[in-house]
Amino acid sequence: MNIVRSLSFLLAGTALAASLGGVAAAAPSALPDGMTAGYLVFDRVTGTSSGRDEHKRFRSASVVKLLIALDYLESRGPDQAIPADDRALLEPMLRSSDNNGANVFWVRDGGNAIIDRMVARLGLRETAPPTVAGMWGYTAISAADVVKIYQYLLTTAHPKYRDFIMGNLRQTTKCSPDGFDQSFGIPSALPRPWAVKQGWSKFGDRPGPGEECEGAYGRAAAEPDLADGDVDLDSRAMHTTGTVGQDDRTIVAVLTLEPTTVSWRESVTRITDLTRSVYAGGS
Repeated sequence: MNIVRSLSFLLAGTALAASLGGVAAAAPSALPDGMTAGYLVFDRVTGTSSGRDEHKRFRSASVVKLLIALDYLESRGPDQAIPADDRALLEPMLRSSDNNGANVFWVRDGGNAIIDRMVARLGLRETAPPTVAGMWGYTAISAADVVKIYQYLLTTAHPKYRDFIMGNLRQTTKCSPDGFDQSFGIPSALPRPWAVKQGWSKFGDRPGPGEECEGAYGRAAAEPDLADGDVDLDSRAMHTTGTVGQDDRTIVAVLTLEPTTVSWRESVTRITDLTRSVYAGGS
């Protein structure tokens, strides 16, 4: 990383940290019964933010694919072209939340070492590697750290990395490879333009009857039931993250946990309503 960009990120990070330390005191949006949530809305123009439990740890589910992709690019350097085979894994991983790329790069690039490198480079506070070997979706994250990831991509990362990752997030697909409709949260609640990375976990290996996304292909593997300290690995997780507005003005991160009795469809409605509410309160 060159010195100018390092200084730029340090200053941007300092401003962001100061803003996060003084999150706007707007009344937090009421949560549906049984939902646990941490969220943060950050306006990159005014430097203001609004959040709730933004430092609470959640398991990342597919949101960690942002870090997997960024680490892949930064480890190779801006002058190295992305091989066609790798591009064919990275693009659907970012656009459609395909797991194949995450599985390949997690093993190839060192597993937990990916998270260690990204934590050190980006100055993430709550993010930590999974304690269960190979379960990249059990990486710990927080809404505040997710905002830092996007801020790094937009202000500090090499333009080639920024354009590749954000460009793919702007082309997010409605259907994921395992049959789930990933248009919940930001895509359904907020007007374009937006760039989105979603995540979900513990809703089964495929959607329930009548919930499958049209045009979906493939299926994801089932997840084991495990416990991991302060990171809940057993509740259902659904996260919506990304940027909204011209020039990616607003960064939004909404992380939620739901009881296992809450269906996919119910969770989609709940997180979409919450996203609409927190954006209105923070924009």
